[in-house]
Amino acid sequence: MKGLLLRLSGLDADAENAVRVIGFFDRLIAGRASPRALVHATATLAECPAGLADPARGMSLRSEPGAGAQKRAVREFSATGRVWLERAGAPLPLDDIVLERFAIAAAVLLEHARDEPDDAALVELVLSADAAEVDRSRALRTLRFEPAAPLHVLAIAGTDVPAVLAVLGPDARAASPGRVHAVLTREAPDELERRPPHGARIGVGPALPGIEAPEAWRRARAALRFTALGDGLPAVVRHDRLGGLAAVAARLRPADIAEVADVTALDRLAAEPHGDDVLEVLGAFCATGSTRKAAARVHRHHSTIAARLAQAERRLGFSFQAPGGRLRLELALLLRHLRDEPA
Repeated sequence: MKGLLLRLSGLDADAENAVRVIGFFDRLIAGRASPRALVHATATLAECPAGLADPARGMSLRSEPGAGAQKRAVREFSATGRVWLERAGAPLPLDDIVLERFAIAAAVLLEHARDEPDDAALVELVLSADAAEVDRSRALRTLRFEPAAPLHVLAIAGTDVPAVLAVLGPDARAASPGRVHAVLTREAPDELERRPPHGARIGVGPALPGIEAPEAWRRARAALRFTALGDGLPAVVRHDRLGGLAAVAARLRPADIAEVADVTALDRLAAEPHGDDVLEVLGAFCATGSTRKAAARVHRHHSTIAARLAQAERRLGFSFQAPGGRLRLELALLLRHLRDEPA
């Protein structure tokens, strides 16, 4: 998490480290972190599962950064609310103060949540192209973003949003307006690419003034379409690094792609016996440019890879080794992926 300066297991329970723990939770409170983000941040800090429950609010949250645990240390923060840390072994020296500040932060943030408007609804308003600018500006300021200040929008699929929020910090705000989650954040650190949350697919929109959030959201969803293309593209894609590919995604409709003979040939190939395996081999070949390297990547014998490539060349009607052949294959695979991954 941004701002995480501690590794609890390596610290003593002295005054200086206690102050650092207090400051950690104070920043979460100041940033109006959501209850889910608070639990995730605490678990990351303590390096053990952490939880928050309040039956009166219908709330039960647990974050588990590592293996499960047996011993639970609990602290109440209201008549019905409690927080806890779980450890398999002995408590760490700073666990008591972590638990105390965790409880205080839970009480304060849940009281804020009672009095404040729904963040998710405000995020959806900010992203709506139909909203009036005055309403979008008001929603941005309520979320503590300035309409004229740079803002990133992230489009997220295939992961729990709290894992991404833990990287971005407590100022980020999230919503789920559809099958793709949205996050507003002032910064999109390189840590997203270096260590994307497990299973995450993230499209990052460019830094635009907050008032232009609908356009940033459109570009973030376009970038998301370029993730998870076999081994050919990373899990996190930034729109401002797509170059000409952004124009390809923006201009080509599914109907246009359907007219591309190479894409139709790939569809026929996929429908044949072992078709999925052949497409996996084609993706590995495009990513590596080598039969032997492709074999190593998909854990097949190189003779099997050569046979699969030859089969695909016959079906598509051109050689992948000919000038421009591999580029033509890459383009066909990309167009098929964009068709099946709508914005």
